[in-house]
Amino acid sequence: MATQAAAALLDELMGRTRNVLPQERQQKLSWDSPEVCRHYLVKFCPHDLFTNTKSDLGPCEKTIHDEELKREFDISNSYRRTAFEDEFVRYAESMLTDVDKRIRKGKQRLALSVKDALESSTTGDGRVDEQLELLSERITGLVSEAERLGSEGNVEEAQGLLKLCDQLREERDALRRSSENSVWHQAAEMAASQEKQMEVCEVCGAFLIVGDAQQRIDDHLTGKQHVGFAKLRQAIQEIRDSREKARTEREELREKERQERRKALLEEEKRREREREDRRKKEEERRRRSYESDRDRRDRSRDRDRDRRDRRRSRSRDRRSSSSRDRGDRSYRSRENDRRDRHGRSNSRDYERRRYREENGSY
Repeated sequence: MATQAAAALLDELMGRTRNVLPQERQQKLSWDSPEVCRHYLVKFCPHDLFTNTKSDLGPCEKTIHDEELKREFDISNSYRRTAFEDEFVRYAESMLTDVDKRIRKGKQRLALSVKDALESSTTGDGRVDEQLELLSERITGLVSEAERLGSEGNVEEAQGLLKLCDQLREERDALRRSSENSVWHQAAEMAASQEKQMEVCEVCGAFLIVGDAQQRIDDHLTGKQHVGFAKLRQAIQEIRDSREKARTEREELREKERQERRKALLEEEKRREREREDRRKKEEERRRRSYESDRDRRDRSRDRDRDRRDRRRSRSRDRRSSSSRDRGDRSYRSRENDRRDRHGRSNSRDYERRRYREENGSY
């Protein structure tokens, strides 16, 4: 212990690399270096808990227990952090398993009641004690014989011997009950009741006296073994709680992400529904406009056809009226020509008649 304290003091004054060669000091030490104590990085080194006790683990095989490396380990997010914690938990649980076994055995020792102690004591009557001893020896011999027969395959004979053992036990219990009211038995019961009651510490497995002085109780609670095993149990529980908290936070984060994804999907579905509705309306509008355009085109076509028919009818009427006018004009011109011809001939005769008269001097 003194050597470790001196080494720690020298490390604090001169640094961890005080004994390292100059050419080797260039290598930077990290928390995952093999010479660093992994248990110390996680919580603490178990070898420092039980120094100079019957549970002393001896010196730690790892030489470096550094607070700076521990802080670097605490802020790291490497997957090896979980591996280090698992290793610490396994080591601590292996130590606590031995303690729990010691606790169970201690409770079994204290589970013997006053009645069990009295049954193992003598009755004070030599004749009765001799009979009880003979019955116990006979029962033990019959049980051994039944086990031998059972291992050899003689099951029926073994069952018969076990029934005989039960009968002998009943006879022995009846003989004991008949001697319970004896003065010797009462004295033994009084002595057993005056003994100090014991209990087992649920943390370290030590035996404690019920109702003992507070100073001795405080000394036990502040002792290295009790404090060491309490720290181990607390460290394991803290690691499990932190992992449970981290798992709960991850589940909450996943649930939040799932809700956000569902919300995003709903929004996307609504957006697509709006787009489909807009496309449907646009398609309906396009069809309506196309229908109206086709209708207008058909109307214009019908109008053109009607105008064309009307023009054809008008031209037909014009041709008919023109032909009738042409015929009228031809008949008029014919009549006019005839009239002109007649008038011309009459004028020609008149002209000849005037010349003749002028030439002859007569009118």
